[in-house]
Amino acid sequence: MSPEEQTTPSRHEVGRILIADDEETLLRAFVRTLSSAGYEVVTAHDGTSAAALAADASFDAIISDLGMPGLDGVELLRAVRSHDLDVPVILITGSPTVDSAIRAVELGALRYLVKPFEPRALLELVGDAVRLHKIAKLKRQALAIVGTGGGQLGDRASLEASFDSVLRTLWMAYQPIVSWSDRRVFAFEALLRADEPTLPQPGAILDAAERLGRLEELGRAIRRRVATVVERAPAAFVFVNLHTRDLLDEALYSPDALLSKQAHRVVFEITERASLDDVPDASSRVAALRKLGFRIAIDDLGAGYAGLASFAQLEPDVVKYDMSLIRDVHQSPTKQKVLESMTRLFAELDLLVISEGVETPEERDTLTALGCDLLQGYQFARPGPAFPPVAW
Repeated sequence: MSPEEQTTPSRHEVGRILIADDEETLLRAFVRTLSSAGYEVVTAHDGTSAAALAADASFDAIISDLGMPGLDGVELLRAVRSHDLDVPVILITGSPTVDSAIRAVELGALRYLVKPFEPRALLELVGDAVRLHKIAKLKRQALAIVGTGGGQLGDRASLEASFDSVLRTLWMAYQPIVSWSDRRVFAFEALLRADEPTLPQPGAILDAAERLGRLEELGRAIRRRVATVVERAPAAFVFVNLHTRDLLDEALYSPDALLSKQAHRVVFEITERASLDDVPDASSRVAALRKLGFRIAIDDLGAGYAGLASFAQLEPDVVKYDMSLIRDVHQSPTKQKVLESMTRLFAELDLLVISEGVETPEERDTLTALGCDLLQGYQFARPGPAFPPVAW
């Protein structure tokens, strides 16, 4: 069986692909490979023509050579991003440079592929790109279904005093994440708590830390407390929330940190509600965490930023649906359709999916029927000191 046959996408994956390359021989080879796999292929011989095509029509993925007359690949990517934040762009080159790679990542290229490469590699990458584009569109549907909110902070002097009290009284509650199909606890999520009445909710504590410029201090305190209990957790993993700015703390990457010594059992959750735009080299920072043994999860999927930026930068192992998508899912055919489609696509990308905020048997049964096996919420246990039992 040929590589093309082995990686031929199923019908729901097939999409419309724009290819831009000024080398006619390579362009014909790309068209032959993708067309044989069922894709509809549109071609351009220079960046200017490709930009015009991308502006006038919809594509599921764009493949562009880096060095072309008119607009080069990076300039084409910039032109595409000016009107389409979702479509995945794959840049290919036979003469890679550090500068061009950096510019491609900064502008949100999905991948930077170096020639020569096998047809199989191209098909696998295009298949992933098409799936991610569909996910991006489904996420926009999810954002249309749910909303977000926020709160207010008090005056600075009072806030300083309250935050000092938070650091003195901070503790971690744990909530189980269960596999419903085999009735086992898959993991526990560590949740921030503090005995400070003026900052009673985790969101209020994080807002205070951000306003005071003390996020690093808070993040380190949280990780120290989690590190003391990971070893005795009666589950494979412990999920720990990271603020995006925690990625700027060099202490996070120390192999000597207590939590780093147990990295193989820790999954860092990074919320989709916060942008990674203020984190330089976010991808390389996440890669450094993976090198230590940590896994990465995208939290609050469906309630944060639409598009593919978080996937391209974080390359997560796990995604967690926001509870606003889960609430009353048994009564919403629209939510069910979006969740079922996203869950199938994530499974094809070998990503684990967790449904957060499950509160009723009806929500549980609907989610499992949609293919969501990993569940978290009051239906199973409320957050509590390490480690609460599950009500099966």
